[in-house]
Amino acid sequence: MDGNNRRWLLICGLILTVFNIRGDVYDDYINRYYEMAIEQQQEFGIPASITLAQGILESSAGRSTLATQGNNHFGIKCHKEWKGAAMYRDDDAPDECFRVYNTAAESYRDHSLFLKRKRYEPLFLLDITDYKGWAAGLKSCGYATDPNYAARLITIIERYGLYNYDTFSLTPDENAEFIQDILASTHRIRKNNGLYYVVALPGDTYKSLSMEFGIKEKTLKKYNDAPKSGRIEEWEEIYLQPKNEEAADGEYQTTIGDGESMRTISQRYGMTLKALKALNRKAKDRPGTVLRLK
Repeated sequence: MDGNNRRWLLICGLILTVFNIRGDVYDDYINRYYEMAIEQQQEFGIPASITLAQGILESSAGRSTLATQGNNHFGIKCHKEWKGAAMYRDDDAPDECFRVYNTAAESYRDHSLFLKRKRYEPLFLLDITDYKGWAAGLKSCGYATDPNYAARLITIIERYGLYNYDTFSLTPDENAEFIQDILASTHRIRKNNGLYYVVALPGDTYKSLSMEFGIKEKTLKKYNDAPKSGRIEEWEEIYLQPKNEEAADGEYQTTIGDGESMRTISQRYGMTLKALKALNRKAKDRPGTVLRLK
């Protein structure tokens, strides 16, 4: 990266901090790893925005157990070819094997190598700036089982303007436009299991979303089986209409992963928590539990 590009990226980061556009956790993560993501783009042709968004989502911005204890920022599992250290967590199945790295840099590089597998070849036919195509492609190629994985990545990229790192060359005018884009950002309405929803941003509350979409706060909480705390988790689905009684066609079962619960699963698949519990009366609400969706 030449001096001019580095300078404007640093200026961009400083201005974002001054305007307090991002939460501190996301600021810290992006500022710490954006150059690493750009280096991966230059060597392997993977958009820096995609790498950063996946790192944020998969590692909870560096706070997950896999990241803090295993430097695994992308949730990459061991698979047969892995000969390095490992740790075990409940994910799509109980007690799954995940790779452990010495440094975050090793994780970033291994993520790039992982995406160079044959199953991900169609992604490299896309333009480097087509982050939406890459996000959708990762989901269709089987990187994650989450039906809303692409929507989460796109939301993160657009919320924090990560697409700018795909060109990593910001003139003063472009930098000003970048800031205005983020200041003007809003929730994009998406669809899952036939239902309209938005992906929650850091700082969202049921009250703020109620005011934005003209839905009573009490009603919005009911639609989303809100916990007693009333807290909205970052990047979770918030439905704008009543959820369904079962998951979409083709979705029959899933496993509660690390940090998940029956409620988060009900949000992921757009079905009521009551219906999910009725299908799984004897199931324990803890990681590793396999749940029926129909």
